[in-house]
Amino acid sequence: MSGTPTREVARRVFAGEFNDATHTFKESDEERAPVYALLPTGERANRIFVVGTLTETEDVGEDSEYWQGRVVDPNGDPFFVYAGQYQPEAASMLRELEPPAYVAITGKPRTFETDDGTVNVSVRPESITLVDASTRDRWVVETAERTLDRIEAFDDDTNEYARMADEQYGSDLGQYRQLVISALESLDESDGGAADEAEEAGTSETDAAEPEPQG
Repeated sequence: MSGTPTREVARRVFAGEFNDATHTFKESDEERAPVYALLPTGERANRIFVVGTLTETEDVGEDSEYWQGRVVDPNGDPFFVYAGQYQPEAASMLRELEPPAYVAITGKPRTFETDDGTVNVSVRPESITLVDASTRDRWVVETAERTLDRIEAFDDDTNEYARMADEQYGSDLGQYRQLVISALESLDESDGGAADEAEEAGTSETDAAEPEPQG
């Protein structure tokens, strides 16, 4: 077998759940072992894929450019994205894009603990791409499906990440099911296409982040 590491799957997750994923862990003592964020619905995430509306950009750097982007999902919850000298292409996109704009972002979860002990979760982007509304809508449906899949699998005794999430968060999965319903209903309000999906999701399954350290 090749010793080349495989790229981790980019998980689809709504911002409301992502911002609750404050626990991180490694599964190996190796120095370069991947760091995972633990999603409250019972899955590990080394990378995520999100699509939303870029509503704000700001250079929050002191000695060098360090860009913050605020990307809102259909529920109105924000992802906070930070890119500096080690993410030059992503930083360039945040510098040049004019909000509001639909963007697709692949990146890694990062946590940052503030002085008062609050843990904020953000995204360190690998790529930022300008997309259209139909791409955003497809992401909403796919993310709803993946979230419901995780909720459905949560009570499986063999699901080690669900057990870990229950221990770390005492997860109330109802709030994440509600994110799914609200997101699909937002599509229905915009184009009349998701009422049945939202109803099915409901019946089949019973703010600002501090800048993370630069570098």
